[in-house]
Amino acid sequence: VLVPHEPPLCRINEDQKVALDLDPYVKKLLNARRRVVLVNNILQNAQERLRRLNHSVAKETVRRKAMLEAAGGYPQGLPGK
Repeated sequence: VLVPHEPPLCRINEDQKVALDLDPYVKKLLNARRRVVLVNNILQNAQERLRRLNHSVAKETVRRKAMLEAAGGYPQGLPGK
């Protein structure tokens, strides 16, 4: 595919003698991406641990309520929920 504006742009770039080195910017972007991925993984792991903890707490709550009800109700001084 021929691009009609390619040669003039190349000549302009050569005339200006502006050599943009993009490597430092690419490295910064890759480093930022790596850190974002790392933080995302940490957050996902924390969210999964919280989900499992919440599930365990709910199971324990049901188990304790069942034990209390089987023992004849809530003990004196504790409000029933």
